Amino acid sequence: MEQYKKELNERIFNPTENINSVKGFEIISESLVYQVFDVFGRNSLMSILYQTGVHPGTIIADRIKREYGKEKFEIMEALVILMDELKEFYSIQVRDVEQYEDRYRVVIENHCFLRKPISHREKLDFGKAFCRINKGYFETAFQKLLGDNIKKIEINYLENDAEKDVCVEELNFYT
Repeated sequence: MEQYKKELNERIFNPTENINSVKGFEIISESLVYQVFDVFGRNSLMSILYQTGVHPGTIIADRIKREYGKEKFEIMEALVILMDELKEFYSIQVRDVEQYEDRYRVVIENHCFLRKPISHREKLDFGKAFCRINKGYFETAFQKLLGDNIKKIEINYLENDAEKDVCVEELNFYT
């Protein structure tokens, strides 16, 4: 019996630095999305994923308010501050800024922390259910930073730019 135990331990030994946490996260994320969908339906899934982003969006907005000692920011000021704060999790480039009578529209190229896990999973697609986390995060953070300077903030997926390895998204700040 000792020989089998020794052989088994030698065969299955894996130094902890070799553990692929990202791949594990990818597998669990895909499973979570589809299990919630199967058990609770699409609306519940979308709501749960959105709410998953709301909490950290609130936390970062509150931290920024404390650090800057103010409760309300202007749109472009909030955009610069929040995007700068998020460089560890997002690589974002502004493609276009447009001003309309009722809103500002900012088109961005976004390579976020969810992109790699999504790209490795067969059932997850860019701009679909799992991306609701980012939608909840950004909409909440901006709404809290802008306060009554804004009626509504909305982020929408436009397309996947595979060549640049980014999602193209629009942020609409309704005034």
